[in-house]
Amino acid sequence: MQASFLRSVRKLHRNTGILLFAFFFIIALTGLLLGWKKNSFGLILPATSTGTSTQLSEWKSLEELNAIADSTLLAMVGNNISTRLDRIDARKDKGIVKFVYIQDYWEVQLDGATGKPMQINQRRSDLIEDLHDGSFFDLYFQTKGEPIKLIYTLIMSTALIIFTITGFWLWYGPKQIRRKKAEKSTRSSG
Repeated sequence: MQASFLRSVRKLHRNTGILLFAFFFIIALTGLLLGWKKNSFGLILPATSTGTSTQLSEWKSLEELNAIADSTLLAMVGNNISTRLDRIDARKDKGIVKFVYIQDYWEVQLDGATGKPMQINQRRSDLIEDLHDGSFFDLYFQTKGEPIKLIYTLIMSTALIIFTITGFWLWYGPKQIRRKKAEKSTRSSG
């Protein structure tokens, strides 16, 4: 019975691994890159610039800064790019505001006080994160409510739980079988 159960566990472990290998590889690789994003010398995540003032009272309005960021993006990347924002990230302690755009993961960093563009870069970390959690496919297919991400997360987290449990049994099960055989052998010889 124990050996039969162990064979079933091994088969479930192997088949799940074969089926989801590529997804686990992508999750592992993107997870590694995300872990190193702040230490990538700006390759994965652009470094945060420093502005001239950390006093919010000296900053331009978000509306003014947004207009500057949009015009900077259009001037630097091209007029055919969308200025639809993903988010605005104000860094008071650094004196800058980051405008992060949806299309192609562009970021424009502006000095909060002067509105001067500090840098414009693509945020590769956002693409990597979208691949990591499956939301890339919701963006690609333009689905509402992130259903692909939710299904992907459910499948992958369930698979990880299955791998943890079956992996434990693949390690523990043979120990149990050997222990039971040793007990039987001791009883029959004694």
